[in-house]
Amino acid sequence: MDTCSIEKALNMFGEKWKFLIIRELLEGKKRFSELKRNIEAISQKVLTQNLRSLEASGLISRTVYPEIPPRVEYALTDLGFSLKPIMDAIRSWGDTYAKN
Repeated sequence: MDTCSIEKALNMFGEKWKFLIIRELLEGKKRFSELKRNIEAISQKVLTQNLRSLEASGLISRTVYPEIPPRVEYALTDLGFSLKPIMDAIRSWGDTYAKN
């Protein structure tokens, strides 16, 4: 049986952390420490795992700058940025739900 499109999308995300990482990266490039600070409840291990998964899925890119100490930045790819309307819809729904 073929997997439906919704199931494929949900399998790519899997959990809330990926949505929160994408939310942060919609604002622009971020370093690991910025992501960790802005997503307070996430552990370093879980953040690392989710960043690797999002990169493997083609939703984010990781750029390492040859500096000492090394600087690494994460950014949405075009595919990742295509999630903006979905994230906006989720935010709008959340705002409406919070008022009830």
